[in-house]
Amino acid sequence: MMEQYNQIIHTIGYAAHSIESFIVTLEKFNITAIADVRSQPYSKFKPEFNRDNLKKALINNRIEYVFLGDNIGARIRAPECYKNGQANYELISKHPLFQEGIDRLLKGMEKFSIALMCAEKDPINCHRTILICKHLKKYQIQIYHIIDANTFENHTQTEFRIMKLFQLEQPDIFMKDSERLAEAYSRQEEKIAYVAENEAAYMVNHTGFDNE
Repeated sequence: MMEQYNQIIHTIGYAAHSIESFIVTLEKFNITAIADVRSQPYSKFKPEFNRDNLKKALINNRIEYVFLGDNIGARIRAPECYKNGQANYELISKHPLFQEGIDRLLKGMEKFSIALMCAEKDPINCHRTILICKHLKKYQIQIYHIIDANTFENHTQTEFRIMKLFQLEQPDIFMKDSERLAEAYSRQEEKIAYVAENEAAYMVNHTGFDNE
């Protein structure tokens, strides 16, 4: 039986923030640690969110920082997790690297109030939702997505928006609710999942991108 974690986790995207507004928002939601889930923890448009700069700013405000992009990032360095050059979230979620990252996250939740951080403002456009939070649901964790300093939504609301993207939000006599949700996840994954430029890209990281 899978162990249940009756805890809360948040997610946040930094794209619409300055470093100052980002920290203010974290404080408003009582976040005490950031788990950076970008595969490339750098930004050419917002250098203040480069890994070292961000870590320093957070620590100066008594917020811990951990990088988990090598484990639960969207661009896993494992060729077997790609189909036709595109990252496959189902395969990634079963990979030991991913599970190691989830285990570290669950362990951290025992001590910290954690927010998963990536770039995208809207959680439905990010792997933090379509890959990571879809998996975290199995642990009965309460998931909240921070949209901005004054707006957040729970994961059920987020999933409804994902279904609505594909006109799957209405009951259907031919599809169970779980099937409609699974179909919506699958379609959104196809839209956002990383596509490697070539085979070598499976195994290397590049810097300077404002995405996952």
